[in-house]
Amino acid sequence: QVQLVESGGGSVQAGGSLRLSCAASGPIYSSRCLAWFRQAPGKEREGVVGIRIGGGEIYYADSVKGRFTIAQDNAKNNVYLQMNSLKPEDTAMYYCAAKFPCGSPWYPLVAKEYNYWGQGTQVTVSS
Repeated sequence: QVQLVESGGGSVQAGGSLRLSCAASGPIYSSRCLAWFRQAPGKEREGVVGIRIGGGEIYYADSVKGRFTIAQDNAKNNVYLQMNSLKPEDTAMYYCAAKFPCGSPWYPLVAKEYNYWGQGTQVTVSS
C-alpha cells in the first residue's frame, strides 16, 4: 500500500516562504510521477506542479512559476515544494499526489491522472 505523507504547512505573511515535504512509502515503482495540488475552500482542486521522477520533466502552473520550486530526494522517496513570495491567494490545503506507474501520455496538472493522494497540509498566507 503506497502512502504519501505531507508536512511543512503553516501560516505566514505575504512575501514569506514555506517548504512542504511529501514522503512516499510502500511499493513504489521506478516509473513514477509526483505532483502537488491545492484546494481552497469553495474552489476546485488545482494542479501546482508535476514532476516525472528520473525523467527531467517538470511542469508548473502559471500562477506559481518563478515562485515555487519542486525538488526530489530519490534516496528518501521524498519530494519538496519550496514556496517563496507567497501571496494570500496561495492559501489552500496542499496535497501530494502520485502516479505509479507513470507512462505516456501524462497530464501533470490533472488530478484524475493520479492514483495515490496524501491527506494534505494547510498553507495560510495573510496580507
